[in-house]
Amino acid sequence: MRIRLLLLVLLNVGLSAAPQTASKPAQRAATWKTHCHREYGFCFQYPAAWAMLGEVFNGKGVVVAPAQKQERAEWDEVTVALVFPPPEGDEDPVSIDQAIDQAISGVRESGQSFETLERQQRRVGDKPAELVKLHYVDKPGDREWVEELVFIEGPDSEVYSVALKCAPAALPRMEPLFLHIVDSWKLSAAESGAQPEKKSLIQPAAKAESGPSKPSRPNP
Repeated sequence: MRIRLLLLVLLNVGLSAAPQTASKPAQRAATWKTHCHREYGFCFQYPAAWAMLGEVFNGKGVVVAPAQKQERAEWDEVTVALVFPPPEGDEDPVSIDQAIDQAISGVRESGQSFETLERQQRRVGDKPAELVKLHYVDKPGDREWVEELVFIEGPDSEVYSVALKCAPAALPRMEPLFLHIVDSWKLSAAESGAQPEKKSLIQPAAKAESGPSKPSRPNP
């Protein structure tokens, strides 16, 4: 009798404990917004809690960042932009290697204690790309920075970039979010500014071909 009573007590305890284990709150997944550039057709996701800070590269790109307490010049941020438009006429296209060389040269001029931490080829949005990670100390304010830049080659030999700039202490927090932004980057054909231009070149040719087939009016 005592053994049966003990088993009933243990069973009741187990049943009462089970709902408590199942009721533990799950970790909240990060939510994301999507931004598509109306003229140049690239799209990417960024954390919903971040703010859109404005345009760069003469409207060819935007800057996004989380809210921060320090002065704006010291903010950790991500820039997404078209950095080299498609070549026109006899212009030579800018390769990804050339884009990286120019970026490294610019950082060397503005910083000191410069070093390249990482460089690797990859694909972004099913397009060839290359990542380079730089570390340097800003000359004017002696502030330490890490820049992680991904350059992406477009279908018309244009070059896009997704770039993280942050303090080394913020890198463990910012880098996973940055890599998600990179992985979400894509070109939207429906919103690309190049598509309407191609259509406008085809339409006049169609009209020219259909013109001679129209019957001409006889002279009175």
